[in-house]
Amino acid sequence: MKRRTGGLRGVGVAMILLWSLVPIYWAIKTSLQTEADARAKPAHYLPTNATWQNYATLLSGDGDVPAQIRRSTLNIVIECGAATVVTVLLATLAAYAFARMHFRGKTVLFYAVIATMAFPAYTTLIPLYRIMSTFGLVNTYTGIVLVYVSGFLPLATWILHNYFASLPSGIEEAGLVDGAHRLQVLWHLLLPLARPGIISTALITFLFAWGQFLFPLVLSSDLSTQPLTVVIASLQGRHVVPSTLLNAAGVLAIIVPAVLALAFNRYIVNGLLAGSTK
Repeated sequence: MKRRTGGLRGVGVAMILLWSLVPIYWAIKTSLQTEADARAKPAHYLPTNATWQNYATLLSGDGDVPAQIRRSTLNIVIECGAATVVTVLLATLAAYAFARMHFRGKTVLFYAVIATMAFPAYTTLIPLYRIMSTFGLVNTYTGIVLVYVSGFLPLATWILHNYFASLPSGIEEAGLVDGAHRLQVLWHLLLPLARPGIISTALITFLFAWGQFLFPLVLSSDLSTQPLTVVIASLQGRHVVPSTLLNAAGVLAIIVPAVLALAFNRYIVNGLLAGSTK
């Protein structure tokens, strides 16, 4: 029975790996080929006459498509970076208040914040668009960043709340007795101890922001603010764009989150585990 269960588990893992990795491999292979080799029949399962020309074209070439890819790459870095910084800053202050301070209505307010994670994010898409349109924030970095922050802040607060709640209260009490005020205690005593949680929260927020598609698609109809994920999807409908160039753009889009996920896997897992316990 155990052998059979192990065999089924192995088959399941193999299917998941194939489902996840084959498209990525095919995109990488195609991005390293010329358009003629990519369209050859029968198809080549290994790259023939591998070339880096597609990547060179995207990074330094002339033309509308390379320019759009470079501008959208800058956009996604700015939007994800700004959303991460603002989210982590606000979540740190909120989590510290919920975990270490006592005030009326704290429990109700905390669970109200956490309860917002139960609602599908896309149910707020139209109201958010109308709000951003009213304040003139459509097609702006500010509008996209604010929407990202509003969506990621409850999860970030939950994760950091558990980190602060797990820290010994004696450290904070000693700082207050010595005359430090709460912000000094937070900055000099608690933040260094909560650094793993802050790093985890920042990584999770950045990865979530990088993978957004529908919100920036609705909130940014102009190339000046459209992120890389939206621009690549819009280019797929243009038959004049070589498939090899599109695949190279797709590979560039997954390099950053892939490197972060592999390099900081321990922090991400710890952050998710901390967010699932009290």
